[in-house]
Amino acid sequence: MGKKVVVTGVPGVGKTTVINGAMERLAAEGVEYTAVNFGTFMFEVAKKENLAADRDEMRKLEKDVQKRLQQAAASGIAAMSGGDANVIIDTHSSVKTPAGGFLAGGLPEWVLRELMPDIVVLVETDPDQILMRRLGDASRTRDMEGHRAIAEHQEFNRAVSAAYAMYTGCTIKIVRNENFLLEQGIDDLVSVLR
Repeated sequence: MGKKVVVTGVPGVGKTTVINGAMERLAAEGVEYTAVNFGTFMFEVAKKENLAADRDEMRKLEKDVQKRLQQAAASGIAAMSGGDANVIIDTHSSVKTPAGGFLAGGLPEWVLRELMPDIVVLVETDPDQILMRRLGDASRTRDMEGHRAIAEHQEFNRAVSAAYAMYTGCTIKIVRNENFLLEQGIDDLVSVLR
């Protein structure tokens, strides 16, 4: 049976960079994973329905529209993750809404029921490092938040991940992606994925 691993973190923490590095190392060892970006699945549906021109615009959609897009993504990912395939689901545990609150559940209950992940990995680092990464990323339009807001978002993600674990029986691992220590973060994720 394949391994299903959810990898999550706040925007700008570098989770996709850590995932790509770990997949590259594992592929060299003959261990194959397919990485699936939950937000990309959602965006493809939103784009087809002319709801958003880019992912940054999509996250500002009304809560009910986002929930419907999540459900569409869940169906597509569940179809991919059956059988013996090793799958990494790259997602956010929560999204900050236009009103300033959090929409919990990059993986709502109905998605978890279909996927039943083996482990949830939280990629974290110091909030100041995340802020600097966001400021340096010209490819995205990110909300500008300070240290405290980013720390609060990471704490909320831990709570959401604990709920995932309680619902599915999976375990949780925290992987640090510190500045200048990317290789260590990749090593930590590789050990989880092996």
